[in-house]
Amino acid sequence: MPIYEYRCGACDHEFEARQKMSEDPLKECPDCGKAELKKLISAVGFRLKGTGWYETDFKSKPKADAVAKKTDAKPSSSGSSSSAAKSN
Repeated sequence: MPIYEYRCGACDHEFEARQKMSEDPLKECPDCGKAELKKLISAVGFRLKGTGWYETDFKSKPKADAVAKKTDAKPSSSGSSSSAAKSN
């Protein structure tokens, strides 16, 4: 069941109410009793989890440029070991 936010135009009281989508919006303020409630538009708070969503399927794959930069940044250890092998 969705949670709706309301604000009273008379006393500025804000509150949340769980209602079915098919129910009519509330009209009377529970604090002052006046019929000046307005339903607010608020951000939705949910997260898509599991496979089949952008974040899990595509976002986590490394890009070719990022992989190339990581391999170029690593110092080469073959220079010091090859010079030691030649001197023996």
